[in-house]
Formats: sequence, structure tokens, C-alpha cells
Amino acid sequence: MNRIHTEIAIDAPAPIVWEVISDLDSWAGWNPIMKASGTLAPGGRLDIALSAPGGKAMTYDPVVVLFDEGREFRWRSRKLFGLFDAEHGFRIVPEGAGQCRFEQFEVFGGIVGRAIFSRQSKALDTGFLAMNRMLKREAEKRARERA
Repeated sequence: MNRIHTEIAIDAPAPIVWEVISDLDSWAGWNPIMKASGTLAPGGRLDIALSAPGGKAMTYDPVVVLFDEGREFRWRSRKLFGLFDAEHGFRIVPEGAGQCRFEQFEVFGGIVGRAIFSRQSKALDTGFLAMNRMLKREAEKRARERA
């Protein structure tokens, strides 16, 4: 399987980062890379629109496969009888007083998934890194406002 993994240190408490990343409806206000809506709970269906810089715009409707309140959630897209399979995840790891590490990752499987990875991995990596920086900015802003 092919995998993209990005991470960033954030100077904000993990609960604030969780508040930002788990409020899908607010993504439009701070995140020009990815838009999301739907039910963030196990088995919930989401609507995702991804516009990674330099990549092809994509929309898909994954299912939430993991939801660990305050720590991690993942969704999976499986299409074309398994020819395309991708799992996208977000994880927050507390690292000390008022700090945490945010991880964003995606694993691609299936013939179509591997083809998308080979054509889009650089753009997706760039987009995920940009989204991480915007999440960091939003979470740190909220932490300063509450200090």
C-alpha cells in the first residue's frame, strides 16, 4: 500500500485542536484545501471536497471507520468493487502542557488507488501540509484568545 503521512507541532492544548478539526462545518472558515460535512461518528457518511494545490480536485463520500473522541478519526472510501480503497485519518497526540502533535495521513490501496497515489501524491502531500499549517494557525489563535 502507498501512504502519505504529515505532522506538525501545535502550541495549543489537544482539546482545542480537537475542537477545530472535529467541527467539519467550520472547515470552510480556515481550510481552503478540504471541505467536509456529514456525521462524524462510526458508520457516518461524509461529503468531502479536496482541492490540493497542483492536484486534481476530487469529491468523495467516505464512511467514518474510526472515531476516538478527542484523539483520532478516520474515514474510508471504497469504490469500484475494491479497485479503489483509501483511508484518511487525523490524530492528535498531546506532548506537554499546552502542546500537541497533529498527524494527517492517507493510505491508498487497490489498482485505482495506487494509480491516484502515483499521479497525485506530491500534490496531496503539499495540500495536507498546507492544511496542517492552517489548522495550527486556527488552533493557536483560539488558544491565545482563551488564555
